[in-house]
Parts: sequence; C-alpha cells; structure tokens
Amino acid sequence: MSQHMDETPLSSTKQLALSPLLAPLSNLDGVGPKTSQLLVRAVGGHRVIDLLFHLPNAIIDRRYRPELKNAIPGRIATLKLQVIHIEKPQRSKQPWRVHVTDGTGTAELVFFSQWQAKKVQPNAKIIVSGTVETYNNRLQITNPHYLEPIENEFMIPAIEPVWPLTAGLFPKNLYKALRSALSKCPELPEWIDPTLIQQHQWPTFRKALHLLHFPSDFPELFENQTYEAMESRARSRLAFDELFAEQLAIGQAKRTSQQSPGRVLIGDDSLTNQALQKFGFALTQSQEKALREIKHDLEQPFRMLRLLQGDVGSGKTIVALLTALHAVEAGYQAVIMAPTEILARQHYEVFSDLCSVETVFLSGSIKGNARKETLEKIQNGTAKIAIGTHALFQEVVEFHNLALVIIDEQHRFGVEQRIKLGDKGENTDILVMTATPIPRTLLLTRWGELQVSRITQKPAGRKPIQTTLHALDSMDKILQGIERMLSQGCQLFWVCPLVEESEVMDLAAAKDRYLSLKHHFGENNVGLAHGQQDSNERQEALDLFAKNKTKILVATTVIEVGVNIPNANIMVIEHAERFGLAQLHQLRGRVGRGEKQSYCLLLHDDKINFTAKKRLALLRDTEDGFLIADEDFKIRGGGEVTGRRQSGLPDFKLVDEIRLEQWINPAWQSAEYWFNQERMASLPQKEAIECLLLLFNKNNSGRLLRSG
Repeated sequence: MSQHMDETPLSSTKQLALSPLLAPLSNLDGVGPKTSQLLVRAVGGHRVIDLLFHLPNAIIDRRYRPELKNAIPGRIATLKLQVIHIEKPQRSKQPWRVHVTDGTGTAELVFFSQWQAKKVQPNAKIIVSGTVETYNNRLQITNPHYLEPIENEFMIPAIEPVWPLTAGLFPKNLYKALRSALSKCPELPEWIDPTLIQQHQWPTFRKALHLLHFPSDFPELFENQTYEAMESRARSRLAFDELFAEQLAIGQAKRTSQQSPGRVLIGDDSLTNQALQKFGFALTQSQEKALREIKHDLEQPFRMLRLLQGDVGSGKTIVALLTALHAVEAGYQAVIMAPTEILARQHYEVFSDLCSVETVFLSGSIKGNARKETLEKIQNGTAKIAIGTHALFQEVVEFHNLALVIIDEQHRFGVEQRIKLGDKGENTDILVMTATPIPRTLLLTRWGELQVSRITQKPAGRKPIQTTLHALDSMDKILQGIERMLSQGCQLFWVCPLVEESEVMDLAAAKDRYLSLKHHFGENNVGLAHGQQDSNERQEALDLFAKNKTKILVATTVIEVGVNIPNANIMVIEHAERFGLAQLHQLRGRVGRGEKQSYCLLLHDDKINFTAKKRLALLRDTEDGFLIADEDFKIRGGGEVTGRRQSGLPDFKLVDEIRLEQWINPAWQSAEYWFNQERMASLPQKEAIECLLLLFNKNNSGRLLRSG
C-alpha cells in the first residue's frame, strides 16, 4: 500500500490463490467468447471476481408451503400435488388446464404452451412453485415457475436469487458461470480487524459471496428468519470490504500527494492587490482563510490537491481569480475550466474586468481565426490565464508553462477528462471547486484524497431569500403577484419543470410556458434560454436579460450554475417537486445577489404527497446548503467517486445507500488505523490488505491522485 509495502510482493502461494479470481471470464468452465462478452456487459468487468461481485438484486422466496385449503392468493407457493385430469383447450388460443389436488382442496394449473401441459400425466405426483391466484372462485397457478416430478423436489430452490441481466444473457448461463467462479474462490486471508468481525457476526469473504449467490446451499438457515439475518450480514460485510478498499486507496493517494513533487509558486501580490482594488469589496474572513490555505499549498515544493467548497453565492470566483493571479505572479500560466459555456463565459467576464494580464476564452463555439489566435496565445505564453469548457481537453491545446489547473463544478467531469487537463502541464497544482455543499459521506468517499477549504460566509449586505410554496392551481394569483413586482422594476427567472430522462419534453415545457408568459406580459418582456439552443442565441437571451431589456427569462436548468445577474431578484421554479433539493438550492442561488429583497417561489403539484412537501418545506425553512446537501444525499444518493457516472450514488458494486451511510465511517477509521500501524504489521497482515486491494482493483492509487 505505502511505498515500502509496494516493494513487498504477495507470496507465491497468495498469488496462486488470487490468480483464478483475477483471470478473465473466458477462463470459466463452459464460458465461450459470446457468453464472455455478454457477462462482461452485464457485470461491468472482465475478471472472474467482477462476476462474483455481481450480486442478486432480488430474491424469490419459495419457502411458503401451505395446504391448498389455506393457500393465500397473491403469494408464491410451493405445493406437492396429484394430477386429477388434464383438460385440453376446445379452441386455439385457449389454455390447457391441469386439475390437481393435495387432499385438502383442488386447484388448476393453467398453461398457454402445450409442451408444458404434456409434461404431466393423470395421477402423477408433482411439485410446483408459482403465484397462487383465484379465478371464478377457484384457485389456480398460471404458468408455474417450476413443475417437477415429486422425486425432483430438490430442484426447486427455497430461496431463488434474481440477478440483473443483459440482452441475450439467460439466468441459467449466469448461474453456471457463477458456480464455476465460486469454485475458483478460495478462503482468503482476513483483512478486517477480528474485533469488528466478531462484533457484527460477519461471515468470511468467500462465505458471504456463497450465501448471496447460492442460498439453497444453506438449508439450515431457512427456519425462523435466520437466512434474512445472515443475508443482511453478508451484504454488510461485502459493503464494508469495498468501502475499506476505497478508503485505503484514497488514504494512500492523500499521503502520496503530500510527498509528490510540485512547483514552488511564490507571488509578489502585485496582481492580486490590483484585482482586489478593482473588485471594490473586502473579502470575507472565510474567503481570506481559504486563500491563505491555497497560497500556502502553492508555495510548498509539493503538488497542491485542494477542494474549495462553498455554498451558492459565497464568492468562490474571486478566490479562484486571486489564486490564478498568484500563479501568474510566479511566472506561470493558469487555466480555469467550467462544465458549461455559460459558466465559463461568466468567469471570463469577471476575470477580464478585474485583472490586467492577458486572459483568453476557449469553447466549442470559438471557430476559425479567433480559435487559431487563442490557441497560439496559449502556446506561446502570451495568454497568462485561459478560461473555457471541455474544449481545453483537446490535444491541439498546448500550454507554454502551465502550473495551475482550476476546475469549477468538478462533479460534472469524469476522471479521464480531469487527468487530460492535469497532464497539460508538469506537476500541475490542482484546485477543484464546487458550489454544491458536500455531505461528510461524500467527502470521505469521493473527495477523501483532497485537502478541503470551505467558504461558509456570504458577502456582506446580502439579504436572506424569502422562499414560499405555492400549489400550481393558484397560478392566477401567482401571475398577479408577479405583475405587481415587475411594475416595481424587478426581474425574474422562470425555471420550467424537469421531465426525467427527456430533454425534448423539458424543452416542450419551457416553450409552452414561454408562449403563455409572452401572451400575459407582452412580446418583448419575455426571453427564453435552454440547452438545445445555439450558444450564441442562448447568450443573446441572457445578455438581453442582464441588460434589463427583458423582464422575465424562461429557462431550463441550463441556468443552474454560472448566471450572475444581480438585478434579478425573483426565482420561480415550476413543478419544484421534480427537482433534487441540492438542485433547487443551486437555482435559488441565482437570485439574492443584489441589494434588493429576493424571493423564490416553489410551485408544486397540488396533489404531492407528505414526503415531497416536507422536502420543499426544508428548502423554505433554511438557506444552509450543507444541511440541504445532507438531506438530499439521504433522499437521492450522492455523486460518483472515481467512475463515469455524474449523479446518483457513488459507483460502487456492493454498497447501497443505507450501507454507505452505515459503514463509511468505520471503513475510514479502519483505513486510518491501518496507516498508523502498518510499519508494525506482520507479513500476513500486509498480504491480506494487498489481496483486498487487488480484488477491488484499488492497488494503483496513483491514478486516483492524478485525477484530482
């Protein structure tokens, strides 16, 4: 794990034990090239252990074995029966009916395929498993899941796992592959502290996998809810394993970053002082503290890897500008990257106004000679600060002497993109920023390897935003209130409802609202901004609104970050119940930036349930982004750790939302304990940890470090 541990390879015995698990899926018995490809697609990995990490997402419980007279409709039952007679269909498309009894009552087995019905003969003793229903006051089971001669009772599992599949992959193929995979899994050395194992009564790593994939191998657990308890312990143990491996990798990355060579960036404050004079406002204590921490890192001979976390409107942009100017004072270039063109342009305008050095802007919309000239300025060093979007990742972008990378709204970029930008310079210092307050759970998982600075104060003079809830059926009153506010010189954003997984429907909703508001407030008073527009058209709509030429800007969530229009003091969010709390908080943060009193109107469906209304009430009652982030995480899950997903729970294989909250702290504590006593650990202990890291593909923490 650490440098000296990396130099201690696994013993040949341990390597031999692990190698079948780290081998490709094609090594499994009966798995040819086609099945191997399907398995890779289903499990998201190429290794045998990746298949074993593909846990069931449900179980079918076939333990209910009532007498027919007591069978409860709607439940899955397993029944021993005798065939009375077989009723053939009178016409095509009618089902076959097999009349059966168990001595206490009668039922019908209904089949829509002839071959199934012909599997039984009159007077045959059979065992079936399926969902009991009633039809015309008679019990029936339509297309039983299992139908076997009574002597094959053992073929019906008491607990049947259900695994996620992919097109073309059948359960029986997956089952066979899993059987082969488990046979290749030995009992491995234990990497969890024995006290923890004993305290939680956890099974071994291998037994946990065995229990979850093949519960029928443990018939002794099927009485008195014993299986449910063991299943829960097995899942908790594996979740802890994955979190422990993650924390070990993150902890190592953090320790390596503290020793990784960087550039010493010493500034003379000439450019930063000029910018502060032009800015015209004193920095808050929070901003000053964050800036001190960042400058201290830049002046050390090690790479900076720092997260600047600040609530909406807390003033991160000025801190980013002063950080960039510090690098320029030291004789180097800085780059600031944002996820959207709107946010990147906003940064460019602020930087251009406040700093006296050459600053350039690069995005996909910059074409022709302007693009060529910008690239030349970046390459020859004329441009001291480059600001842009993902266009900065492209290979054609070459820097003269890049020393500092600032990534805004970092959660919107994947690891690969961040690595590409960091690699544009040698030993670059990295500052990542987010306006989304991060709950402690995510700080430990996703951001654990970074040093963290927080801006907790808002600039002086900003008034709290008054947030109110309104049912959509009171739209007439809402429009009357808006009319009064507009007559007093106010401007407002109107954000249209989010339609899950449908940008087309998002756009339709925005256009419909745009047309109705134009009809109500006048042709020239309403603008429209959405993600499908040409960037110039969208920018024009924003510019007209910024110049107070239009009074209302109808928008999709394209305005979630980066829009800074101080005169706009009303935010209307339609169908607010469809948004996440953190996203609503971000949208609300687009107002409250000037001296006027600001308002946020959350319009909701009048039929929303109690939980949904409670979520919106939390937003009404607080502007504390950190409290909101914690609640939002509990409700919706957080962001990814090191993978490609950009929202939802971190990209774990074995950890669900509840277990993440439950085990992240113990996993972090175990990792810290390991680092503190590693030098005194025995060789078997070190090998056990190395096994864990190899299984979870976390043995190379350098990649995590490079990505920031």
